[in-house]
Amino acid sequence: MKQLFLMLTVPFFLLPFNKKLSKAQFQSTRVEKSATIQLNGKIEKVFPLFGVFEERKWANEWAPVVVYPTSELIEEGTTFKTHGHGHHEDGFLWIVTKYQPEEHLIQYLVSTENRFWTITVKCKALNSAVTTAEITYRFTSLNENGNEINPVMLQAIYKHDLKDWEKAINYYLETGKTLQE
Repeated sequence: MKQLFLMLTVPFFLLPFNKKLSKAQFQSTRVEKSATIQLNGKIEKVFPLFGVFEERKWANEWAPVVVYPTSELIEEGTTFKTHGHGHHEDGFLWIVTKYQPEEHLIQYLVSTENRFWTITVKCKALNSAVTTAEITYRFTSLNENGNEINPVMLQAIYKHDLKDWEKAINYYLETGKTLQE
């Protein structure tokens, strides 16, 4: 019993590190970008469109597969999967990490074997008929492949400063249909 007590009291930093990890030359990088879009609708109608399941209304080919809970309930911890969208990754695992509807804030954590990222959306009422949405992507690499993919993906997503999102959402708000391009 005394030996077990002594083992448990050894400071963590004195324990040997995994040699494989200590010899690694990999250094993770992080890239981030934000854009604000203007949407022609009341915040009560706009904010839900950034939810897991409501996004299907304006985003072509958005097809989340629910993992948890078993119904299409959005809450912190809602977990789902999507296809890799041709990024040479099998698919993406998504988790809602923040869901504060009273603050009009939602955040997703998305992961693959190469990288993970957060997507944070914060909506604000500009006036009674117009809402702004600030969208921030923050990518962190898990390996060299992630280091290569992240800046390319960030540039692709923000190629039009999310004006493509703005156009698709405003089209939906005006017509009730998905924009077909």
